[in-house]
Order: sequence, then structure tokens, then C-alpha cells
Amino acid sequence: MTHVLSRWKEGLAKTSKTKFGQIATILGVTEITPETWDDLEALLIQSDLGIETTNHILDIVENRVDREGITKSQGLIFILREELRNLLVAPPQFIFNEKPSVILIVGVNGSGKTTTIAKLGYQFSKEGKKVLLGAADTFRAAAVDQLEIWAQRLELPIVAGQPGGDPGAVAYDTVQSGINRNMDIVFIDTAGRLHTRFNLMEELKKVYRVVGKALPGSPHAVWLVMDATTGQNGLQQAHAFKEAVDVNGIILAKLDSSARGGMAFAIYRELGIPIIYAGLGENPDELQPFDPDAFIDGILADWN
Repeated sequence: MTHVLSRWKEGLAKTSKTKFGQIATILGVTEITPETWDDLEALLIQSDLGIETTNHILDIVENRVDREGITKSQGLIFILREELRNLLVAPPQFIFNEKPSVILIVGVNGSGKTTTIAKLGYQFSKEGKKVLLGAADTFRAAAVDQLEIWAQRLELPIVAGQPGGDPGAVAYDTVQSGINRNMDIVFIDTAGRLHTRFNLMEELKKVYRVVGKALPGSPHAVWLVMDATTGQNGLQQAHAFKEAVDVNGIILAKLDSSARGGMAFAIYRELGIPIIYAGLGENPDELQPFDPDAFIDGILADWN
């Protein structure tokens, strides 16, 4: 457990030392003044909570400060920490009873989607699951090559399509192969989509439907990989994906590379989708199940 908590603190060091670290520094042990609230609002927005979530959290914190008679900034910090934690939810336990269970992985180009699929495959295989990867991102030849390299390195079977081929056909073949080979989990990589490109989002919907035809009731989960370095722009992307293919879990990739981890506080409140994994490094075992308490301790390390 200590090793896991240390990994979270190391992975979130960049975020904790930027705006979130400044909050504790600026507030210090001074009296709460109108300027305190102005400074706090500015820092929370700069920390990438977004205006809507910042206003929401400040309303709650101000009411508690008044109700509890808090006059010192140190007490304000304690309340703020509690209320930020309340914005996070523990990830649900996905119980995959179907065999195979089909998980569609979606996201925009550059989000870390293909690498994340490989890490997921590694982790599930370590748990004793028989995992099959499907490289249905045929629009980007490098994505197929990348997943094939990962599959070889991790000794995982893969179904890959030809560059420029029909991604729906690859997805269908992957599911059929998963059925025939008695696999436990099938992860399907999809082409990175710009959420503003209508035709590409329609193609993603087609892949979703084809998977359902290959195995009625599937996909059993749709997970969206979001790049933590994109900040609030990632939320706009997530809205479009949720509408298109019923996303039910978010993987926050590249959290270790981001100084904008505050977006995590806005995700569930604005999207109603839980964060289920967080990427804290390059290695396969550094994709961690999302832990709200470890996240708070890591991102607010300088508040202690």
C-alpha cells in the first residue's frame, strides 16, 4: 500500500507543485478577507477546475466557513480539501461475467489511447484473464503497428486490420475471434476522433453497432481515454463521445505529465462519468485504478 501511495505522489508531483501548491502558499495562516476569495477563485480556475466547478465549490466552501465561524485561512484550507474530495467518486466495480467481455476504447488522437489499451491488456492478463486486442484504428497505420509491437512485447494475441481498411470489419473479426478462442476480455482500439468531426463520430457509432451485431449485448463497457494535459478542452471532447457511444468510464492518461490535473474534479460533476484509471507513468504497471483519496493526497501534497 505504501508503494502505491508513493507512486501517486510521484505521479502527481507536477500538478501539486503548480497552482495547487500556490493555494496553500498564498492562503498561509492569514485572516480570511474578500481578497482571499478572489485569490482562491483565480487559482482554482488556473488549476483547471473550470469556471462552473470553481463557482460550485466556492459556494459550498463559503457557506461552510460562515456556518462554522472560520476566520483563519488554515481552517479554510481544511474545508476546501474536504469539499474537493467530495467532488470525486470511487470507481465502480466492473464485473465482467460475459465471455468474452468486449470493451471498446475511444478517444482523440494523441490521448494515449493505444498505449493505454496495451497497459490494460497487461493488467488483466496478470490477473489470469485471457485477453485479446483488436487494432481497429485503421485510419492511422502507426496505431496498428504500435499496438502490434505492444502485443508482441506483452505476449498478447491481437487481431489487426490493414491500413485504410474498414474499422467495423476489424472490430467484428476481433469479437468473433474472441468467441472462437474462448477469451475472457476483448479490448478494441478505435480510430482517434476529433469530437468536432461529424463524419468520424458517425463512423465510431458504426463500430459500436457492429460490435453489438458480432455479440449481442456488447460492448459491455465503453471507456474514454482523456489526455490530462488538455485540461478543460478534454471535457468538451468527453461530452461528444458520451453522446455518441454511451461512455461509462474515463481513463485519465498522462496525469504524471500534466500540471492541469484539476480537470479531474470537474469530470464526474459535469459528465456523470467516473474516472476508473489514471496514468501515472510510462510503464504498464503505472496505469492505476483511480483512488480518490490517493489522488487528493498526491495533488494536495503541499497542503500538509
